[in-house]
Amino acid sequence: MEQLEFLISFFTEHKFLLTLVVIALFMLIRRVLIKLIWGDSNFLSEEQRKWISRTKNGSFTMLLVVMFLVWRSEINEFALSLTAIAVAVVVASKEIILCFTGSIQRASSRSFQIGEWIEVGSLCGEVIEHNLMATKIQEIDLHHGTYNYTGKTVTFPNSLFFTTPVKNLNFMKRYVYHEFIITVKETANLYPLVPSLLARIDDHCEDFYEVATRYNHVIERHAGVDLPGADPHIHVTSTEMGDPQVHVRIFCPTERATELEQLIREDFMTMYCERVLKQPPVTFAEDLLTDSDSNALHC
Repeated sequence: MEQLEFLISFFTEHKFLLTLVVIALFMLIRRVLIKLIWGDSNFLSEEQRKWISRTKNGSFTMLLVVMFLVWRSEINEFALSLTAIAVAVVVASKEIILCFTGSIQRASSRSFQIGEWIEVGSLCGEVIEHNLMATKIQEIDLHHGTYNYTGKTVTFPNSLFFTTPVKNLNFMKRYVYHEFIITVKETANLYPLVPSLLARIDDHCEDFYEVATRYNHVIERHAGVDLPGADPHIHVTSTEMGDPQVHVRIFCPTERATELEQLIREDFMTMYCERVLKQPPVTFAEDLLTDSDSNALHC
């Protein structure tokens, strides 16, 4: 009992040392909890990411509360002396205040959660962590239409939420409205190719069309808006230079978007060469190729 009273009085007199002990203890507990949540998994699931984020944010909040209780008397004295320079402190800590309020704005509006896809300005990615100061995402190559992870991790301050719109792209994790343009140089009537191209697209999308239609209805009910639907769409326009363009939109699984685009481009170019340019399909006679050309062709 005497030793306990001695420790209490010692740490009361040496608050800086007590602060170091408390921080070390919290860091140790947080590390142990995160290791238990991580387990033996090579890749974190969405649920594991959520619990890790909750552990980090919860431990940080509890640490702030404990630090406030430890240094309460000093904080009160500092607050009284701070009144005269309050304006200067607010100006100096403007960005920190914006980060805190940005975090509150995100939580109150429920704009996104861990595991969802978001777009903030030119940044696109899956949210892997967020706290009171910043948000961390795993970048996704959305603007080039590949929807693949780039391997880059982006961290940006929460103050960005006040100046930049946040787009929630979560439904695009499974299915996406994939749009692309095919441009040809020769001026020609491309409208006769549209029915045949739509038929080829239907063949490519046949295996997932029913699932895509149901998922499209789910998104409509969740968002409360009338979406274009799961059927493919084609329309023809031209560039400023007069070159014909074919705009294609399909609703497909995100991981197959690039593959389907290449198949549709191949179908269109085959039809275009055969029906418009009156050229036979290009074939490679491997017996006429040199060894180096043949190896390059099969790479």
